[in-house]
Amino acid sequence: MSYLGPEFDPPQSRRSRRGPLAVALAALVPGALLGWVVYEAVGGGAGKGGADRTASAAPVSGTAGASAPSAHAASPSSSSSSSSSASSVSSTDDGKRPSGAAGAGPLKGKVVVIDPGHNPGNFQHTAEINRKVNIGTNWKECDTTGTSTNGGYTEARFTLDVAHRLRALLEKQGATVKLTHDGGSPAWGPCVDQRARAGNEAHADAAISIHADGAAEGDRGFHVILPGPVHAGAADTRHIVGPSHDLGVRIAGDFVRETGEPASNYLGHGTGLVTRTDLGGLNLSTVPKVFIECGNMRDSKDAALLTSGAWRQRAAQGISEGIVSFLRRS
Repeated sequence: MSYLGPEFDPPQSRRSRRGPLAVALAALVPGALLGWVVYEAVGGGAGKGGADRTASAAPVSGTAGASAPSAHAASPSSSSSSSSSASSVSSTDDGKRPSGAAGAGPLKGKVVVIDPGHNPGNFQHTAEINRKVNIGTNWKECDTTGTSTNGGYTEARFTLDVAHRLRALLEKQGATVKLTHDGGSPAWGPCVDQRARAGNEAHADAAISIHADGAAEGDRGFHVILPGPVHAGAADTRHIVGPSHDLGVRIAGDFVRETGEPASNYLGHGTGLVTRTDLGGLNLSTVPKVFIECGNMRDSKDAALLTSGAWRQRAAQGISEGIVSFLRRS
């Protein structure tokens, strides 16, 4: 699918200006170059290296409000890294390049599995997604249709769009990225046990399932869902609880900083972190994995953010930085 249109806000091209100003600048260039040569000769350029920006690994505090976003994170016109990253997914990216493509970078050799929650085709396959699958602790539906904003923007469209943006960011870091499904392939699902299996079979270094919630108006904010200790049937999360918690804390910290979205005011006691043992995608995982509910689609304030392509890019950036921080940990 193409990202042109409401699903993606392409960066605006800059127009070049020609005329008297260009002539004046041309006249100044020789003098400027001469001055620079003299400056370098006396050692004036010794401190020009600058500071590189590193991904934050700050956790979301257990105290409500302790992770208040910085002013730049909430401003679409900010010059922060979140703004500059908005162009990192090209407006010509159709999302159909081979999944798993990777290049050189600090994450070369690392594997990340992204699970876009639900599937746009689930609405046409209710019988299939309603069948029960074993998640270790009990049996649950294969999948659900997900929620939507009051204006009809579906969770499945949201999660797939953020997944594409996240994939592009991680591949730029050199990671091998695999999606559990992509753009109607398969036409529905996959089931929650298959989603977990995708990460397991890829021997993922990290896996994340992307969602948006469907709570009441006034309930807003994001939360990251962590796996609790489960040892029942085919489920055994005991060895992934610790690393998954580390992954989730890092994602939560970077997500709030990049997006300005507050931690949930209805779950997690203001920490942005929730532990659950009833989700098949976590129970059946054998690799570090978390879910993120990026906001509440039924709240008007959150819906305004979730339907913005620029904000979805910042959401992908925050998630990416948390994953990168986790994968590069000592």
